Amino acid sequence: MPIPGQLNPPQRLLLGPGPSDVHPRVLSVMSTPLLGHLDPAFLEIMLETQQLLRDAFLTKNSLTLPISATGMAGMECCLVNLIEPGDKVVVCFKGFFGQRMIDVASRTGAQLTVLDQPWGEVFDLNRLRETLKTIRPKVLSIVHAETSTGALQPIAELGKLCHEFDTLLVVDAVTSLGCVPLKVDEWELDAVYSCTQKGLSCPPGLSPVTFSPRAEEAMTRRKTKVQSWYFDMTMIRQYWGSDRAYHHTAPITMNYAIREGLRLLHEEGLEARWKRHEQNHKALKAGLTALGLKYSAKEGNQLPQLNAVFVPSGVDDLTVRKRLLNDFGIEIGGGLGDFKGKIWRIGLMGHNSRPAVVFTILAALEQCLRGVGVKINSGAGVAAAEEVFAGS
Repeated sequence: MPIPGQLNPPQRLLLGPGPSDVHPRVLSVMSTPLLGHLDPAFLEIMLETQQLLRDAFLTKNSLTLPISATGMAGMECCLVNLIEPGDKVVVCFKGFFGQRMIDVASRTGAQLTVLDQPWGEVFDLNRLRETLKTIRPKVLSIVHAETSTGALQPIAELGKLCHEFDTLLVVDAVTSLGCVPLKVDEWELDAVYSCTQKGLSCPPGLSPVTFSPRAEEAMTRRKTKVQSWYFDMTMIRQYWGSDRAYHHTAPITMNYAIREGLRLLHEEGLEARWKRHEQNHKALKAGLTALGLKYSAKEGNQLPQLNAVFVPSGVDDLTVRKRLLNDFGIEIGGGLGDFKGKIWRIGLMGHNSRPAVVFTILAALEQCLRGVGVKINSGAGVAAAEEVFAGS
């Protein structure tokens, strides 16, 4: 086999469910020379990153750090550290990533109860209360921003509710962090995990996690070893804590990246960041509606950073997505699970949540829809978005 040529991937605008485009400043710091993972200078970077993460999560939790693996590792880390064989666990299933939680939790030997909700909908607090009252589980886990459906689950009161029944609340914030309000301490969340490749404008590779004192206490009371050696927080926290005990070789460059991504977040300000995502969502939504597209999630529960819309009747999902990619260099996501072939998922996350991106995807999508026979008034999507921005 001949040696491949120099790497030269095509230019893409990544508007799917993740990864999103990396901010230029993040790319720049990733070219910085490496340090050793126990070098005093790198240990200082670790401390800075931890504090930046606490500020992003709006928490004072001491056990807050980026796991050296992607977002799914955060899910596994939180669940295997808090669940022992025989523990009662409730998983809320309303989309593809709720199913992932079910799979991971089932491997721990837990007594698992699954709560189902139709895809695209969210759970009612009263239903969750009745479940907690009846089962009194050790852990309840739920997805905050369900990437597969574009639905935002209200959780501001859920932590307090869980604690009434001595239940630990585990939250999937993979698509939330850096995009929408996420208030770990105020909302009394016990274990939260996220990723780097969405709202933080970094490449995939790390999974930020945070554990409340209640969650840490539950770990210390364990009677069995954590199922996973690599994700055992009793060891990982010794590396990220004052002991600095060797556990694994940290991905140095990715830690540079998340530090810069978090710096960008705090320079902008959390409130301003959330407002930016909401404003660009409103403009995109106006444009998509003008193109005749309908959202899969109900009004009031639609994610601003992940816009999920139904594929128009008679239109082939893949044909449109292929033309967007091949002719315009734009990637959007297709549906998963119950929504496979039925929806498009358009991400406006982190660095990609800006007006220029909104106008670009609306103009390109209009051309693709007209190309498969959808009747649209010329420029309708862009004009609708312009009206939103003009009034902001």
